[in-house]
Amino acid sequence: MKLLYFDCFAGIAGDMTVGALLDLGVPFDYLQAELAKLPLSRLSYRLGLERVTRKGLAATLFTVHQEEHQPHRRYTTIAGMIEESGITPRAKDFARRIFFRLAEAEAKVHGVEIGSVHFHEVGAVDSIMDIVGAAVCVDFLGVDAFHASPLPLGSGWVETQHGRMPLPAPATAELLKGVPVQGEAVPGERVTPTGAAIVAALCTAFGPLPPMRLAAMGYGAGTKEFGDVANVLRLMLGERDEEAAGDDATVIETNIDDMTPEALGFLMERLFAAGALDVAFASLYMKKNRPGTLVSVICLPADRDRLCRLILTESTAIGVRSYPVRRMTLEREQHELASSLGPVRVKTVRMEGSERSSLEFDDCRRIAMERQLSLHEVVRIIGRELETEVKR
Repeated sequence: MKLLYFDCFAGIAGDMTVGALLDLGVPFDYLQAELAKLPLSRLSYRLGLERVTRKGLAATLFTVHQEEHQPHRRYTTIAGMIEESGITPRAKDFARRIFFRLAEAEAKVHGVEIGSVHFHEVGAVDSIMDIVGAAVCVDFLGVDAFHASPLPLGSGWVETQHGRMPLPAPATAELLKGVPVQGEAVPGERVTPTGAAIVAALCTAFGPLPPMRLAAMGYGAGTKEFGDVANVLRLMLGERDEEAAGDDATVIETNIDDMTPEALGFLMERLFAAGALDVAFASLYMKKNRPGTLVSVICLPADRDRLCRLILTESTAIGVRSYPVRRMTLEREQHELASSLGPVRVKTVRMEGSERSSLEFDDCRRIAMERQLSLHEVVRIIGRELETEVKR
């Protein structure tokens, strides 16, 4: 299992994250091509890449040069842009999760509904590029799990569209609920809202570097210079030890007998967007012999209360129950097969020397529609080519 560790000794920001991921080996040309699939005018921004040093540490500086005037985009507008884009389904999922966490925090801070959230700084092109760029890069690297160190919070003030705000900014503080932080009174903004959202949406554990076989490190530079520490983010990529493959999780359940299938489908979408690891529905009979639905959610322990509130808000449930569980996951990886019908992602899981592979359904579905073939025929052709590749 590929693990990415965020070593945030100086803090984290969106541009630092993308810079570190590029430093890990994601081709800049690939990132540019994927970001060009967003429905944004290419004239409105220009991407930059530069090698710099911060207190003697060499790092990659990723920049987005944009038009000075930026519209205030709604969360729903940005979510629509991501959905409309041509980036991979997995990258879309990462990007949606990060922006949802941002919208959730902004809604709480400003006392509005999520659909009414207007992004100011994080709705600008540079923040969209940082967040979607990070999603594209972690998808390219095939990362399976994300861990992070405690985050250092700076002190002072930051100027925003709403005026002067204390550090950490209110949305940043809201995003970091349940995340270990270090409240050192060092001057400057060490964790930005985009950086906090990336960590809050992706990372499932916090603390020291876990047991892993280290493969590569990447350093992403921030734009500011701090007097006490090199302003860089270090990302460490490696293979997770099999003994550490189990982790703690929480199961949330509720029984519902008065919701439509459409509303249940929407509930599932909201739960996944909010960070649920898995959501499942099962049929059951409730009191008075009424057909009902068991809603079962697997999540991180830190996300339990938030997802319980979401279920109570988005469903007709009047209560939920939860209990801790221990998960064991198989080692898995993803690669791209250059089939005769086009590129297809292949997921492979391994256990005790054996392995099994499966084709990414969304890719097969896309090829079937593009080539006017049946899904069965596409799977048969590509499956045969995958068997040939495995035998090699």
